[in-house]
Amino acid sequence: MRKGKMKAMVFLIFVMVVMLVVAACRKGEEKITYPRTEKVDQVDDYFGTRVADPYRWLEDDNSEETRSWVEEQNRVTFAYLEKIPYREKIRKRLKDIYNYPRMGQPIRAGEYYFFYKNDGLQNQSVIYVQKGLDGQPEVFIDPNQLSPDGTVRIGLAGFSPDFRYVAINRSEAGSDWSEIRVMEIATRQELPDRIRWVKFSGAAWYKDGFFYSGYDQPAPGQELRARNEYQKVFYHKLGEPQEKDTLVYQDPKNPLRYFNLGVTEDQKYAVLEVSAGTSGNELYWKDLAAKKSDFQLLIPGFENDSEVIDNLGDKFLVRTNIGAANYRLVLVDPRNPSPDKWQEILPEKPEVLVSASTAGGYLFASYLQDARTRVYQHRPTGELIKEVELPAIGTASGFGGWRDDKVIFYTFQSFNYPPTIYKYDLASGQSEVFVRQQVKFNPEDFEVKQVFYNSKDGTRVPMFIIHKRGLVLDGKNPTWLTAYGGFNVSLTPGFNPTILIILENGGVFAQPNLRGGGEYGEKWHRAGMLENKQNVFDDFIAAAEYLINEKYTSPRFLAISGASNGGLLVGAVMTQRPELFGVAFPAVGVMDMLRYHRFTVGWGWVVEYGSSDNEEQFRYLYKYSPLHNIRDGICYPATMVTTADHDDRVVPAHSFKFAATLQEKQACNKPVLIRIETRSGHGSSNVTKAIDELTDKYSFMFRVMGLKPIYR
Repeated sequence: MRKGKMKAMVFLIFVMVVMLVVAACRKGEEKITYPRTEKVDQVDDYFGTRVADPYRWLEDDNSEETRSWVEEQNRVTFAYLEKIPYREKIRKRLKDIYNYPRMGQPIRAGEYYFFYKNDGLQNQSVIYVQKGLDGQPEVFIDPNQLSPDGTVRIGLAGFSPDFRYVAINRSEAGSDWSEIRVMEIATRQELPDRIRWVKFSGAAWYKDGFFYSGYDQPAPGQELRARNEYQKVFYHKLGEPQEKDTLVYQDPKNPLRYFNLGVTEDQKYAVLEVSAGTSGNELYWKDLAAKKSDFQLLIPGFENDSEVIDNLGDKFLVRTNIGAANYRLVLVDPRNPSPDKWQEILPEKPEVLVSASTAGGYLFASYLQDARTRVYQHRPTGELIKEVELPAIGTASGFGGWRDDKVIFYTFQSFNYPPTIYKYDLASGQSEVFVRQQVKFNPEDFEVKQVFYNSKDGTRVPMFIIHKRGLVLDGKNPTWLTAYGGFNVSLTPGFNPTILIILENGGVFAQPNLRGGGEYGEKWHRAGMLENKQNVFDDFIAAAEYLINEKYTSPRFLAISGASNGGLLVGAVMTQRPELFGVAFPAVGVMDMLRYHRFTVGWGWVVEYGSSDNEEQFRYLYKYSPLHNIRDGICYPATMVTTADHDDRVVPAHSFKFAATLQEKQACNKPVLIRIETRSGHGSSNVTKAIDELTDKYSFMFRVMGLKPIYR
């Protein structure tokens, strides 16, 4: 009798297990066999805290073992993706959406106008040139012809004072390393000049050459991972080899600093910006007419941020947050630069002054009001002329130019307003449409709203929400929540046609403006950096809770996405609140907060994050570091980590170690995949790769959510 009951019970349990497995499979949570990742006995001691790092070997992306691991991981990932029946239909729809002509605003160089244009699906935008605004556009450089896979990028780096030459930055496969070359504008001929091992630098022309910032050549095999130290400023004379370039400035006592040198339009002064990282700087100046003169301190650092906008005679127009968290504009006499001698041109306002520029004898000031742009035209004295009337709530950029300009250009865009280039007459203050982008859908079909919600500590945070008009709020809408929250970066309304994949499938796109950004000035930034970084994660979690409470979505249908510092954000919140999200897309994220500063330019982020070399900072970094907060026995969201082999900003080791750890500790069948792109960098290196990655993300999202997109 007991034996019979026991058999019946065992059978019942077996049936229940089978049913659970079947149910899990129906939800897209089938068991995946991941590649075996070797573990090593690596333990580091941080001020008495022993921290294991069993996947340290994945930091060596040149080793055969790491390459084999990458191949095996990609094999598993793409095998999963290839089984999704609507993947190719999503790719086709993305191509349709992306395939429209896009043009950048014109850049005047003497009698010539340059602009970027993409016919639709070109891997790189083509640079065109024409004489005058009514001239015939001609191809100046077509980067698509420079490599078989379309991963060579070209950027205009600076024009010679006589507008005879233009320096260009050429980079490959998404790397931050670039090579400066020079072209003669009239003939389109490239000169033999080659400047290598340049990173984060333009070309500041002076007389018959230009200044630039460069590094020593890295050791072979270390180009994409070694720490970049001892940046220097050089002067290159046209026609001479790089070996003969003149060293202009270096600081051997401080190897971890950036140097950026600019020359005023009148060729009278050089201005040198020195920074110890991504925020905080000091400024130096030099009279270029005074032979053998040294650089002199203009504004000391490194607690604040200042930038020279222009010179008005022998004085500098400076945008600064010294004594003004929301920034102000001041006139500084370089020979008497004490702050008590500054002349205030534009006092601080409740809104943050995000940029200032000059053109045609006028001054333009751009402010953010709840992450929306407002622009004002002034005289150089600060006298207000007018507010520039913008067509809607959105983002305006441009408004810069030369001193003899009569017209300038700006671009306006919003979530449902395609980028439109306007020509602005400086004398009359009138705007007229110069180029309107024509997209293949009606943006007016979608509603854009800005809401405000309270974070954990009661801080009021804004968020933009976009969806189809008339959307039913039943908690079942697939939702894509993305943010950044760091480095004083402001996320303002911008046009992104690829989110149509979400919107036309009854979904929601949400973008909150987290602390750590620059939307409300330096106080907002500092409230989300260093020991305050947890505020950023709390703001994002509160955004998710708002969307759920207001019935826009529910955890099962909520996907979160972020890149770089935004990838850190996704990694942190998914480890802190795994039950809150259905899908996670951490892209090129800073996942190992204890070692990030040891690679390439990671040291430059210490001012934002802190360093594990400091005991106090180690404590809070270790507390939220995504890699170190993955726990056993937890069911984490379905995750697709994305990175690339040529990312030399946030090295792929971050993503490798995070994915390996998450695969090891995932306590349920929700998939944990890593997609590793080749010949690409910190962002997609061409349009094709961008479409491919988005295709896979959207396919993964719909598959995991158990939804079928509308495409047939």
